Amino acid sequence: MATPDFAKPLIAQAERVLRQVYLPRIVRCLEKLSPEQIWWRPNQAANSAGNLVLHLAGNVRQWIISGLGGAPDVRQRDKEFAERGPLPRRVLLGRLQQTVEEACRVLRRLSAEDLARVYSIQGYRVTGLAATYHVAEHFSHHAGQIILITKMLRGRDLKFTRLPGDKKKHKAPPAL
Repeated sequence: MATPDFAKPLIAQAERVLRQVYLPRIVRCLEKLSPEQIWWRPNQAANSAGNLVLHLAGNVRQWIISGLGGAPDVRQRDKEFAERGPLPRRVLLGRLQQTVEEACRVLRRLSAEDLARVYSIQGYRVTGLAATYHVAEHFSHHAGQIILITKMLRGRDLKFTRLPGDKKKHKAPPAL
């Protein structure tokens, strides 16, 4: 089965939102939170921003780096949520940044055949394109949770959204 022409632009968009939109927002959030706030949970059924960062790094590694890139899958998903910290902010951010960079390298080298191929990832049978879409969607979902936690704890707008007609009052990644 041939991969449609739109696959490569979708891969490029996934790389853009991971690296240029959501990762910088997560970095900015964690920089605004104290070590205690990074590991704060509103209740035991919720996750901290720190847990969400660990979870994102685990998910991206499992789905893109291992699933599509062929690296060994060493993920221990339950540990991502069990961690109570405080792992230092630089460790969390370093792990997530390194994972996103490595995943982007994998995405860039995927061929049309790789994108159309069916993979078994985390017990799911998905195409390379579906796996990529899942990761971008999943990343944005949890980035939104980290943003909400930061807004709750800091009590202010983070100024991430700027519409095309708005005057530049702050530097923010483009709105989606």
